[in-house]
Amino acid sequence: MLTPVEDVTRAFADAVIAAFASRPGARFALVLSGGPTARACYEVLAEAGGVDWSLVDVYVGDERIVPPDDEDANQRLIREALIDRVGGVGSFRPWDTTLPVDDCVAAYQRVIGDLVTGPGIDLIHLGMGPDGHTASLFKGSAALDAEPGELVAANEDPNGVNPHPRLTLTLPVINSARLAVFTVAGASKADAVAALLRGEDIPAARVHAGHVLWLVDGPARAEAP
Repeated sequence: MLTPVEDVTRAFADAVIAAFASRPGARFALVLSGGPTARACYEVLAEAGGVDWSLVDVYVGDERIVPPDDEDANQRLIREALIDRVGGVGSFRPWDTTLPVDDCVAAYQRVIGDLVTGPGIDLIHLGMGPDGHTASLFKGSAALDAEPGELVAANEDPNGVNPHPRLTLTLPVINSARLAVFTVAGASKADAVAALLRGEDIPAARVHAGHVLWLVDGPARAEAP
Protein backbone atom coordinates (compact mmCIF):
# COMPACT_ATOMS: atom_id res chain seq x y z
CA MET A 1 0.00 0.00 0.00
CA LEU A 2 2.79 2.41 0.92
CA THR A 3 5.81 3.17 -1.22
CA PRO A 4 8.80 3.70 1.10
CA VAL A 5 11.06 6.47 -0.17
CA GLU A 6 14.02 8.32 1.22
CA ASP A 7 13.12 11.62 -0.43
CA VAL A 8 9.40 12.26 -0.93
CA THR A 9 10.09 15.47 -2.85
CA ARG A 10 12.13 13.75 -5.55
CA ALA A 11 9.69 10.85 -5.69
CA PHE A 12 6.81 13.29 -6.09
CA ALA A 13 8.56 15.11 -8.94
CA ASP A 14 9.19 11.79 -10.68
CA ALA A 15 5.52 10.82 -10.29
CA VAL A 16 4.31 14.10 -11.81
CA ILE A 17 6.74 13.84 -14.73
CA ALA A 18 5.65 10.25 -15.43
CA ALA A 19 1.95 11.17 -15.21
CA PHE A 20 2.46 14.12 -17.54
CA ALA A 21 4.24 11.91 -20.07
CA SER A 22 1.40 9.36 -20.03
CA ARG A 23 -1.51 11.83 -19.92
CA PRO A 24 -4.48 10.73 -22.03
CA GLY A 25 -5.27 14.19 -23.40
CA ALA A 26 -3.40 17.11 -24.88
CA ARG A 27 -3.40 19.00 -21.59
CA PHE A 28 -2.69 18.02 -17.99
CA ALA A 29 -4.99 18.93 -15.07
CA LEU A 30 -3.00 19.14 -11.84
CA VAL A 31 -4.58 19.76 -8.42
CA LEU A 32 -2.15 20.97 -5.76
CA SER A 33 -2.16 21.37 -2.00
CA GLY A 34 -0.39 23.33 0.73
CA GLY A 35 1.88 22.84 3.70
CA PRO A 36 5.65 22.61 4.17
CA THR A 37 6.02 19.21 2.51
CA ALA A 38 4.05 20.45 -0.50
CA ARG A 39 6.24 23.54 -0.77
CA ALA A 40 9.37 21.40 -0.81
CA CYS A 41 7.83 19.08 -3.41
CA TYR A 42 6.94 21.96 -5.72
CA GLU A 43 10.37 23.54 -5.43
CA VAL A 44 11.98 20.26 -6.51
CA LEU A 45 9.42 19.76 -9.27
CA ALA A 46 10.07 23.27 -10.61
CA GLU A 47 13.74 22.41 -11.14
CA ALA A 48 13.22 18.89 -12.45
CA GLY A 49 12.32 19.43 -16.10
CA GLY A 50 10.25 16.97 -18.07
CA VAL A 51 7.00 18.97 -18.01
CA ASP A 52 5.77 21.44 -20.61
CA TRP A 53 4.12 23.84 -18.20
CA SER A 54 2.22 25.64 -20.96
CA LEU A 55 0.07 22.48 -21.18
CA VAL A 56 -0.64 22.30 -17.44
CA ASP A 57 -3.81 23.62 -15.83
CA VAL A 58 -3.36 24.04 -12.07
CA TYR A 59 -6.17 23.94 -9.49
CA VAL A 60 -6.10 24.12 -5.69
CA GLY A 61 -7.48 21.22 -3.68
CA ASP A 62 -8.15 23.15 -0.51
CA GLU A 63 -7.66 26.64 0.81
CA ARG A 64 -7.79 28.61 4.00
CA ILE A 65 -10.27 31.48 4.02
CA VAL A 66 -7.60 34.19 4.07
CA PRO A 67 -6.58 36.84 1.52
CA PRO A 68 -4.83 35.43 -1.58
CA ASP A 69 -1.48 36.95 -0.57
CA ASP A 70 -1.70 35.84 3.07
CA GLU A 71 1.26 33.78 4.23
CA ASP A 72 -1.16 30.95 5.11
CA ALA A 73 -2.80 30.90 1.66
CA ASN A 74 -2.15 27.73 -0.32
CA GLN A 75 -2.46 29.65 -3.57
CA ARG A 76 0.39 31.94 -2.51
CA LEU A 77 2.53 28.89 -1.69
CA ILE A 78 1.79 27.34 -5.10
CA ARG A 79 2.66 30.56 -6.90
CA GLU A 80 5.91 31.05 -5.02
CA ALA A 81 7.12 27.44 -4.96
CA LEU A 82 6.11 26.38 -8.46
CA ILE A 83 4.38 28.76 -10.85
CA ASP A 84 6.77 31.69 -10.49
CA ARG A 85 9.76 29.35 -10.68
CA VAL A 86 8.69 27.72 -13.95
CA GLY A 87 7.73 31.02 -15.58
CA GLY A 88 3.98 30.42 -15.54
CA VAL A 89 1.59 27.62 -16.41
CA GLY A 90 -1.17 27.13 -18.96
CA SER A 91 -3.76 28.31 -16.45
CA PHE A 92 -4.10 28.72 -12.69
CA ARG A 93 -7.53 28.48 -11.08
CA PRO A 94 -7.32 29.14 -7.33
CA TRP A 95 -10.26 29.75 -5.01
CA ASP A 96 -11.40 33.39 -5.04
CA THR A 97 -11.22 34.10 -1.32
CA THR A 98 -11.99 37.78 -1.92
CA LEU A 99 -15.64 36.78 -2.40
CA PRO A 100 -18.12 36.03 0.38
CA VAL A 101 -17.74 32.38 1.37
CA ASP A 102 -20.98 31.17 -0.24
CA ASP A 103 -20.09 32.96 -3.49
CA CYS A 104 -16.57 31.53 -3.40
CA VAL A 105 -17.96 28.01 -2.97
CA ALA A 106 -20.47 28.50 -5.79
CA ALA A 107 -17.80 29.86 -8.13
CA TYR A 108 -15.40 26.97 -7.49
CA GLN A 109 -18.25 24.47 -7.77
CA ARG A 110 -18.64 25.68 -11.37
CA VAL A 111 -14.89 25.54 -12.03
CA ILE A 112 -14.53 22.00 -10.69
CA GLY A 113 -17.78 20.89 -12.32
CA ASP A 114 -16.39 21.88 -15.70
CA LEU A 115 -13.20 20.00 -14.91
CA VAL A 116 -14.67 16.71 -13.72
CA THR A 117 -17.33 16.57 -16.45
CA GLY A 118 -14.73 17.55 -19.04
CA PRO A 119 -11.11 16.44 -19.19
CA GLY A 120 -11.01 15.21 -15.60
CA ILE A 121 -8.22 15.41 -13.03
CA ASP A 122 -4.97 13.82 -14.17
CA LEU A 123 -3.20 14.10 -10.80
CA ILE A 124 -4.18 15.40 -7.38
CA HIS A 125 -1.50 15.96 -4.76
CA LEU A 126 -2.52 15.28 -1.18
CA GLY A 127 -0.88 15.37 2.20
CA MET A 128 -1.92 13.80 5.48
CA GLY A 129 -2.01 15.61 8.80
CA PRO A 130 -0.95 14.07 12.11
CA ASP A 131 -4.69 13.66 12.81
CA GLY A 132 -5.24 11.77 9.54
CA HIS A 133 -6.98 14.58 7.65
CA THR A 134 -6.35 15.18 3.97
CA ALA A 135 -7.20 18.25 1.87
CA SER A 136 -9.39 20.07 4.42
CA LEU A 137 -11.46 17.01 5.22
CA PHE A 138 -11.32 16.50 8.98
CA LYS A 139 -12.61 13.64 11.07
CA GLY A 140 -16.15 14.44 12.13
CA SER A 141 -16.61 17.34 9.70
CA ALA A 142 -19.70 17.54 7.52
CA ALA A 143 -17.74 17.87 4.27
CA LEU A 144 -16.29 14.39 4.78
CA ASP A 145 -19.69 12.91 3.90
CA ALA A 146 -20.54 15.11 0.93
CA GLU A 147 -23.15 13.98 -1.57
CA PRO A 148 -21.94 13.08 -5.09
CA GLY A 149 -23.03 16.42 -6.56
CA GLU A 150 -21.35 18.45 -3.81
CA LEU A 151 -17.97 19.01 -5.41
CA VAL A 152 -16.62 21.67 -3.05
CA ALA A 153 -17.46 22.78 0.47
CA ALA A 154 -16.71 25.29 3.16
CA ASN A 155 -15.45 23.40 6.17
CA GLU A 156 -13.58 23.68 9.45
CA ASP A 157 -11.89 21.35 11.88
CA PRO A 158 -14.49 20.42 14.53
CA ASN A 159 -11.64 19.24 16.75
CA GLY A 160 -10.08 22.72 16.84
CA VAL A 161 -6.61 21.51 15.87
CA ASN A 162 -6.20 23.09 12.44
CA PRO A 163 -6.64 26.89 12.26
CA HIS A 164 -8.74 28.98 9.87
CA PRO A 165 -12.06 28.16 8.27
CA ARG A 166 -11.41 26.18 5.11
CA LEU A 167 -12.53 25.50 1.56
CA THR A 168 -12.05 22.03 0.15
CA LEU A 169 -12.71 19.64 -2.67
CA THR A 170 -14.86 16.75 -1.52
CA LEU A 171 -14.20 13.03 -1.74
CA PRO A 172 -16.34 12.52 -4.88
CA VAL A 173 -14.00 14.92 -6.71
CA ILE A 174 -10.80 13.58 -5.20
CA ASN A 175 -11.82 10.02 -5.98
CA SER A 176 -12.55 10.93 -9.60
CA ALA A 177 -8.87 11.72 -10.21
CA ARG A 178 -6.86 9.38 -12.40
CA LEU A 179 -4.01 9.51 -9.90
CA ALA A 180 -3.79 10.70 -6.30
CA VAL A 181 -0.29 11.14 -4.89
CA PHE A 182 0.16 11.40 -1.13
CA THR A 183 3.44 12.77 0.20
CA VAL A 184 3.95 12.02 3.88
CA ALA A 185 7.16 13.03 5.62
CA GLY A 186 8.40 13.33 9.17
CA ALA A 187 7.92 11.67 12.53
CA SER A 188 4.84 13.79 13.31
CA LYS A 189 2.93 11.70 10.75
CA ALA A 190 3.98 8.30 12.14
CA ASP A 191 0.86 7.75 14.26
CA ALA A 192 -1.41 8.61 11.31
CA VAL A 193 0.49 6.25 9.00
CA ALA A 194 0.16 3.49 11.59
CA ALA A 195 -3.58 4.17 11.88
CA LEU A 196 -3.89 3.98 8.11
CA LEU A 197 -2.12 0.62 8.00
CA ARG A 198 -4.34 -0.70 10.81
CA GLY A 199 -7.34 0.08 8.63
CA GLU A 200 -8.77 2.82 10.82
CA ASP A 201 -11.37 5.12 9.26
CA ILE A 202 -9.27 8.26 9.11
CA PRO A 203 -10.17 10.78 6.36
CA ALA A 204 -7.11 10.00 4.24
CA ALA A 205 -8.10 6.33 4.14
CA ARG A 206 -11.28 7.28 2.24
CA VAL A 207 -9.33 8.31 -0.85
CA HIS A 208 -9.90 5.78 -3.61
CA ALA A 209 -8.91 7.53 -6.83
CA GLY A 210 -8.22 5.60 -10.04
CA HIS A 211 -4.74 4.94 -8.67
CA VAL A 212 -3.39 6.04 -5.27
CA LEU A 213 0.34 6.40 -4.67
CA TRP A 214 1.56 6.81 -1.10
CA LEU A 215 5.10 8.22 -0.87
CA VAL A 216 6.16 7.88 2.76
CA ASP A 217 9.61 8.51 4.24
CA GLY A 218 11.34 6.57 7.02
CA PRO A 219 10.42 8.77 10.01
CA ALA A 220 6.75 8.70 8.98
CA ARG A 221 6.88 4.89 8.87
CA ALA A 222 8.47 4.57 12.30
CA GLU A 223 5.29 3.41 14.08
CA ALA A 224 4.02 1.24 11.21
CA PRO A 225 2.75 -2.15 12.42
